[in-house]
Amino acid sequence: MTFEFPRAEPQQPPIRRALSVGEVAARSGVAVSTLHFYEAEGLISSWRNSGNQRRYAREVLRRVAVIKVAQRTGIPLAEIREALATLPEKRTPTSADWKKLSARWRAQLDDRIERLTRLRDQLDGCIGCGCLSLEVCPLRNPWDRLAADGPGPRLLDPEMCCRK
Repeated sequence: MTFEFPRAEPQQPPIRRALSVGEVAARSGVAVSTLHFYEAEGLISSWRNSGNQRRYAREVLRRVAVIKVAQRTGIPLAEIREALATLPEKRTPTSADWKKLSARWRAQLDDRIERLTRLRDQLDGCIGCGCLSLEVCPLRNPWDRLAADGPGPRLLDPEMCCRK
């Protein structure tokens, strides 16, 4: 009679629902300080475990991804917060949610692209009226009359700026 050892079944690691702040940072590519900032701004949420350590639901990774994509397109955090607040019970955005959220920002992004394209095309002749083309610019500011209005370029109407 021979004795056979029972074969060990491959063990699956336990499914962990909660992530530490360091784990979220590593998985999302966002600094821990940024995650704390997002939380303070109401964009994500966590809870404290019995050792008073911050814990996040695994789903926070998708929420952070949505925030990062929106930020990369130039959407201000206030608008991102407002859009995420439309989700029921602060849940993680689904694919359908993302379509709705991104549709809200599409017109703004198209407008920004148009303005940047116009700026790029006028860049060699105009800096938004500070102005490099003093001889031909209808917005030139003789004797710095606009100084009382505050610092920086004051006349930014792209329809008027530096027409030649």
